[in-house]
Amino acid sequence: MDEDNPLIRERRAKLGELRRIGIDPYGARWEVTALAGGLQEQHRDAPAAALESQRIGVSLAGRLIALRDHGRTTFAHLRDRTGQIQIYVREDTLGQEAYRLLKWMDIGDVLGVAGRLFRTRTGELTVAVEEFRLLAKALRPLPEKWHGLVDVETRHRQRYLDLLANPEVVTVFQRRSQLIREMRQFFDQRGFLEVETPMMQPVAGGAAARPFITHHNALGIDLYLRIAPELYLKRLLVGGLDRVYEINRSFRNEGVDTRHNPEFTMLEFYQAYADYQDLMVLTEELVPRLARTLLGAEELTYQGVRITLSPPWPRLPVLDALKKVAGIPDEDLTDAGRLRAAAVRRDIPVQPGWGWGKLLDELIKHLVEPHLVQPTFLLDFPLELCPLATRKSADPRLAERFELFVAGMEVANAYTELNDPDEQRRRFEDQLRARERGDEEAHRMDEDFVRALEYGMPPAAGEGIGIDRLVMLFTDLPSIRDVILFPQLRPRERGQGRAGDQDVV
Repeated sequence: MDEDNPLIRERRAKLGELRRIGIDPYGARWEVTALAGGLQEQHRDAPAAALESQRIGVSLAGRLIALRDHGRTTFAHLRDRTGQIQIYVREDTLGQEAYRLLKWMDIGDVLGVAGRLFRTRTGELTVAVEEFRLLAKALRPLPEKWHGLVDVETRHRQRYLDLLANPEVVTVFQRRSQLIREMRQFFDQRGFLEVETPMMQPVAGGAAARPFITHHNALGIDLYLRIAPELYLKRLLVGGLDRVYEINRSFRNEGVDTRHNPEFTMLEFYQAYADYQDLMVLTEELVPRLARTLLGAEELTYQGVRITLSPPWPRLPVLDALKKVAGIPDEDLTDAGRLRAAAVRRDIPVQPGWGWGKLLDELIKHLVEPHLVQPTFLLDFPLELCPLATRKSADPRLAERFELFVAGMEVANAYTELNDPDEQRRRFEDQLRARERGDEEAHRMDEDFVRALEYGMPPAAGEGIGIDRLVMLFTDLPSIRDVILFPQLRPRERGQGRAGDQDVV
């Protein structure tokens, strides 16, 4: 408890003393004219004599991360969003009354300082402080005396502490932002229009997933948080917007693990007059470009494995994959009973009601996907798994669909879009029957989407790319929680704290 923590009690006592003498411990606006990182870069090679003669005035603000009191002089370090810089405070410069306020400062306090630049005898760039102000008093000590926050669960639950204590985490989210900017530029240059579609939908569609349900009081209706923007983006194709994309948040009521978070970010895009072969080519352009921009090369290392992103990438049909990678013979691939027996022999759990397509998909997940380390397009999935995709003309059992795998992880899913309204209605009806048999992830009927198709949707291809998983690849991080600022976590039981939590929770 807070009252049992002597460090917090001490800081609150200082807070009370500051207020008693009329100092606002949560100060107002401070004029920032310089950033620590910029100053370090700009004056990296400036000699001490030059800095002394130029008398460069600066005003900056940041968090106090080190404090060394030498009586009538004090050295400290201030960190802002760009880096850190040393500050030097003298009693004879500030005056006795102002200088004695330093005794109420603690590591973690947010300060504004103004002064001039100089270089110490040890060569460190430093601000000689002529004025300072407390902008925010930190009542809780920073984790582990600023030597880093290492408890993974605390890092994810209290991301603000993770960002404060581990500067490399800031770099992860800067890279994430850079990746999204580069994606936008890529699609804008190719004539795609960025759009926004509803996050609350009367019918949850566009993916096989269980939705979250909410209620709109004024309208008196239930709504679903979107599981995908697909059906709305394809409505825009009907409306004449031939190339559209959306960087979207989607929500799926599913489990949480290292690759899944109930709330996640996708890029989804649609291109009229194209098919899934065109999108394979486009994806081979996009991902290496992202790598060149973020990493400076078309190679990366993920969890100790070197991955080359330079195209072209293998195109591996799922039936061939099970034969080549998993060693399942041709005669077993075409029969549901033989597939079921193959799964049982390999200790892969299957359910009695699963048909040929679902059994095939389950075998792919267990026997093939973990081995797809270098970028690989897995394509031509069973049609029964793809209710929104076009049938493959050469084999009516299959759909024109691909998934991109890198490091054994699915990062993209695409197909040639079904634009026949009557066939789409039949597919939805098949999905409704599957729901009646207990498949909670089967698609619902969307009458308005079928109506839109009846006005004529041009032939098109669409793709979804998992931004969170791409960031995992480009930052060499093993868990999706490491690349989402505030991931969903199981609530802690009351009294379930860990050793040392009193300093950070």
